[in-house]
Amino acid sequence: MKGANAFPESVREKTDMVTSAAREQQTLWGMPTFPQRVSEYPQLRYMGSKHRLLPWIHEILWGLKFDSALDAFSGSGCVAYLLKAMGKKVMANDFLSFASIIAEAAVANSDQRLSSEHIEILTADKVSRDRFIEKTFSGIFFESGDLRFLDNVWANLPALPSGRLRALALAALIRSCLKRQPRGVFTVADPERYKDGRRDLTLTLEEHFVESVKAFNRAVFDSGRPCRATRRDIFEIEPLGYDLVYMDPPYVPRADDNCYIKRYHFLEGLATYWKAEDAEILETSKVKKIKKRFTPFSYRRTALAAFDRMFSRFGSSILVLSYSSNGYPDLETLVSLMRRYKSSVRVFETDHRYHFGTHRNVSPDRAAVREYLIVGV
Repeated sequence: MKGANAFPESVREKTDMVTSAAREQQTLWGMPTFPQRVSEYPQLRYMGSKHRLLPWIHEILWGLKFDSALDAFSGSGCVAYLLKAMGKKVMANDFLSFASIIAEAAVANSDQRLSSEHIEILTADKVSRDRFIEKTFSGIFFESGDLRFLDNVWANLPALPSGRLRALALAALIRSCLKRQPRGVFTVADPERYKDGRRDLTLTLEEHFVESVKAFNRAVFDSGRPCRATRRDIFEIEPLGYDLVYMDPPYVPRADDNCYIKRYHFLEGLATYWKAEDAEILETSKVKKIKKRFTPFSYRRTALAAFDRMFSRFGSSILVLSYSSNGYPDLETLVSLMRRYKSSVRVFETDHRYHFGTHRNVSPDRAAVREYLIVGV
């Protein structure tokens, strides 16, 4: 596709992951290296996470001129963290509570870390704790001691002196649950079926928590630029004030199993201790799911209009859409939609392989995709 001068030739010609040797050459060419700070970001077993694609994304973003950015669907938070490490002003947004908490802990937070004293406060036995998790999820997720631990940490959270510290604690708790749960998803009510001796499945949640606190503590840094996190619907966000908008919306799923709420309902409930208005448990569900939150991007009948509306809403910003070859709508349709609002649209692509948490034997055509960045300036 023909592009504009906003894209340096060196960036236009590169579509594969940047190797360490290539990064050394980039320094010689006057191009910045991949921010090593990003290697400190805690990896999360999260559907669609772009963690392994960050060097490729960084190379493309470097060729664009912008100072402020909105990560509109922040998910695991790794792209927002990359933008922060690049020295940009960042707003990280997601409509899921647990995703916005992760962004609050690692992107918006610039200086607060959990100390050993904080960990002692959080893990101290609190006799008066609510036993909601222990009673509700007994025999479904985790062993009884792990469930009591979750109730206990939540009971001790108010003792932490700031909201950022509480976000850090919850982010560490969320990561611990992801690592401890077989396949990292909460669609399985028989954890014994998936136990295979891996370290993550042998550690207790408390042991995971201590490790995850250290991981998030290492990720905290001050970029010198203001960074924020929020939980809102994309169409509720004020569209002005962002030089660049990075968009990685949910895809129309091939199966209900690819629904974020179905996979991560436990984390979404845990983020608010199931007290949020939209965290009510469906009692008929074997694994105690919560009701799905509607997003127009997840349905064929509404997805096209949703993309068009989003491109229109943020049309005054540089648009960067992350998408895959197995998504709907197809690439040509999305490029055509973006061209309604942008005079120059370019597509960057690379090979990528996703890991599906609930499938042991995934066909190669489902796991291997072409990953796209569709950029409109």
